[in-house]
Amino acid sequence: MLASACPGWVCYAEKTHGSYILPFISTTKSPQQIMGSLIKDHYGKSLGKRPDEVYHVTIMPCYDKKLEASREDFYNDIYRTRDVDCVISTIELEKMFEEKRVNFAELENAELDQLFSSVDQEELVGHSGGGSGGFLENIFTYAAKELYGQTVDNITYKTLRNKDFKEVTLQVDGQEVLKFAAAYGFRNIQNLVQKIKRGKSPYHFVEVMACPAGCLNGGGQIRPGDGETSKELIGRLDELYNSLRSRKPSENPAVEKLYKEWLGGESSQKAKEMLHTNYHEVEKLNTALNIKW
Repeated sequence: MLASACPGWVCYAEKTHGSYILPFISTTKSPQQIMGSLIKDHYGKSLGKRPDEVYHVTIMPCYDKKLEASREDFYNDIYRTRDVDCVISTIELEKMFEEKRVNFAELENAELDQLFSSVDQEELVGHSGGGSGGFLENIFTYAAKELYGQTVDNITYKTLRNKDFKEVTLQVDGQEVLKFAAAYGFRNIQNLVQKIKRGKSPYHFVEVMACPAGCLNGGGQIRPGDGETSKELIGRLDELYNSLRSRKPSENPAVEKLYKEWLGGESSQKAKEMLHTNYHEVEKLNTALNIKW
C-alpha cells in the first residue's frame, strides 16, 4: 500500500503510472479532504447549516493542496459546493500578515473552537512520525500490535540511498514480518515506482511525499529567515513537532466519538463515503504536437 496524503504524488501517479500504481494507493482521503467532509457534513449540521452555508478554509505548506481541493471527487453536486472552498499556503498567509502589519504581541486572545481539539488536559499534543503526517509510524505500530501482538514503542529507521529514503522492519521469531519505507522527493519516488513496476518492491507500506524532507519543506512553505538555511528551518520545525507529547489516534476520545456519532461505526457505508475516494488514470492525448512522424 502507498500513502495517499500527498496530492503532488497522487497527481504524478495518475498522469504517469496509472494502470500499475493506482491500485496500490490507499483509498483514504488526505487529512485536508477528511477535514472537509467533517466540516461540511458533521460540523455544519451541528450549527444548523447546509454545506453551501459553510465556507471552509485550510492553511497548508503546499500549493498542490489547491489542486487537490478542486478535484471533482470533492464537489457536492446537490449543494454545489466543495468540501474545501479555499486553500491558503503558509507563505501566502505570512505575506497577508506582513501587508496588514499584524503585530501578534498586540492581539487579544481568541476563543477557539474546541470540537476537534489537540489539547489534552491543557497540554498541546501531537503525533509521532514528524511533520508529514506520521502515517508510516502509526500504521506500523498498529499492524505490529494487531497482526503479531508486538508493542513497538520506539521505531528505528535504516537510511538507504539518502536521508529521504529510509525503512523500518519488524522481526518475529527471527523472521522479517513487516517492512515499511518512507520515500520523499521524486528521485526516490521514481526508484520506488520502477521497483513496483518490475515486481521487485519488498515493502508492505510506503509513506510517499513529493517534496524532499516531506511536508515541512512543502512548495508553499514559509521561507527561511535572514541568515537561516532551508535545512536549518526544516530542522527547527521538525524539532518543534517532536517536542510535543505524542498521542496515538486510537487513544484520542474525539476520534472514537466521531466514528460513533458521525459515521455510525468504522465499517459503515457513511464512513466509506466520507473518508475514502477514488483515483483516475489520465489518458495521454495524441495530437499533432506529440505524434512522432
